[in-house]
Order: sequence, then C-alpha cells, then structure tokens
Amino acid sequence: MEALHKKIREEGVVLSDQVLKVDAFLNHQIDPALMKLIGDEFAALFKDSGITKIVTIEASGIAPAIMTGLNLGVPVIFARKQQSLTLTENLLSATVYSFTKKVESTVAISPRHLTSSDRVLIIDDFLANGKASQALISIIKQAGATVAGLGIVIEKSFQGGRAELDAQGYRVESLARVKSLSGGVVTFIE
Repeated sequence: MEALHKKIREEGVVLSDQVLKVDAFLNHQIDPALMKLIGDEFAALFKDSGITKIVTIEASGIAPAIMTGLNLGVPVIFARKQQSLTLTENLLSATVYSFTKKVESTVAISPRHLTSSDRVLIIDDFLANGKASQALISIIKQAGATVAGLGIVIEKSFQGGRAELDAQGYRVESLARVKSLSGGVVTFIE
C-alpha cells in the first residue's frame, strides 16, 4: 500500500534496528485520511471472508479496526487492557507481553460480544513477534468463534510473528512489510 509506505518513509522514526516509531500518524496522533485508506484496503482484502466481527487490542488497533468495520458493516470489539467496573462477568482473557513497553498485560473481552457463530477478523497496528495476535486468537477460540484472518497495518517481517501464524494456518494480510530497520532506514518487502 503505497500511501502507507510513503507515510512511514516521511514520518516514521527508526529508534533502533527493532523499533519503528509511527506516533505521528498511527498510534498517538492519528491520520484519519490514512486510516480510511487502510480500512478500505482491509475491507477489499477480506470482503469475501464472511466476517461478522472485528477484534483488536486497545488502543493502537482501534482506528484501523473501526475504519475496516465501517467498510464491512460489522461491529468492532477491542480487547481491554485495564479491568473496568463495568466488566464484571466471566471475561474471555489472555496475557500478552509488549516488546516496546516491556510489560505483560491481561487483555479481555466480554463473552456477550463474541459467539461461536462469529467469523472474526483481527486487526492490529503491528505484527512483530506475534504475541498480541496469539492472545487475540486465544480469546476468539475461548468464545468458540472462528479466526477468518489477520489484517496488520505494519509487519516487522524480520521478527518471527508471521512465520508462527503462517505455520498455524492463519491468513495474514499486511499492508506494509518491513524487511529491515538497519542503519536507521526502513526497507520494505515489495
């Protein structure tokens, strides 16, 4: 997706050979026009997959997930990282380790929002080691729902997350596949 590649080149900041900062347009300040294009692209890729729900993790996956949900005409559910007074039932939950924040979090979804008849599209901002994706897959399986695929905005292909998901048979569609961040330069798999 050329618009996303351009935005990463122009506004992304390489902090190390492992970390790409995209807070200017994706996960702090959000570029709504870019999110619309991302939602359009994911909707086109998954339009024939029978998607009934979209699942993401708060907070960075919410914007692309909402735009995709708008395009597909399906609800968006985000797994919450913080326990809330309103989330009191037996939650569907999993733990996930954040590489960039260096913390483990429990993420949860109310079982009222996912059923065994749902075909779920996972949308997330990054795919690196795959821990967030695996946590969401676990939650979806706990509900008895089906994972129809994963839509990733930016994939760090030099890390093992995609290989693990591919080996498990999941469909993964990434809009920007980063091959390397070496020398402070973003190189894409074209």
